[in-house]
Amino acid sequence: MTIRVLIADDQMMVREGFSVLLNAMPDIEVVGEAVNGREAVAKVRELAPDVVLMDIRMPELNGIEATREIVAADGAAKVLVLTTFDLDEYVYQALRAGASGFLLKDASARQLADGVRVVAAGEALLAPSVTRRLITEFSKLSETPRLMPSAQAAYGDLTDRETEVLVLIAQGLSNAEIAERLVVAESTIKTHVSRILVKLGLRDRTQAAVFAYEARLVTPG
Repeated sequence: MTIRVLIADDQMMVREGFSVLLNAMPDIEVVGEAVNGREAVAKVRELAPDVVLMDIRMPELNGIEATREIVAADGAAKVLVLTTFDLDEYVYQALRAGASGFLLKDASARQLADGVRVVAAGEALLAPSVTRRLITEFSKLSETPRLMPSAQAAYGDLTDRETEVLVLIAQGLSNAEIAERLVVAESTIKTHVSRILVKLGLRDRTQAAVFAYEARLVTPG
């Protein structure tokens, strides 16, 4: 099945470059482009892409607000944030808004395509070497977490093993790596992850990682 992609970036060179790279992949098709967040939201409704490559700093409506609107619409589109990784203070906010991960703008063609595939498959783009640093740094900058009573109750519903899996997700480990660490089958970890998302009312692994940091299950540092 072909993965349908929308590219939202106010820089023409970025949009055209990513379009060329992605359209060269047999399983990926760029179905549209947007020059700002408002247009991105409209084109998601119109084109129903599987993945949105979302820049953060755009005119009219920034990538954070656009991501929030797209996720709130409860559609199938997953948002993959584009960043130069200059410790952009807004990236963490984008993850909190519901983005499924992030991608560096200087990513190779292979990294770009793999990132799109990972997010389209429902996984979060949580590379330990980069994402852990990102979430750690920006969780320091975020406001003091105040979990709502419903979130506190949901966290209390997690079993000890589910809590352990949640911590490892926040540390950037994949299902396979968690399974190896806990000496269980990968299918067992997938079941745990699914239950964690349902109990916490979260969309994907990225939101689970953010939740773990904000709940101080994982200490930034």
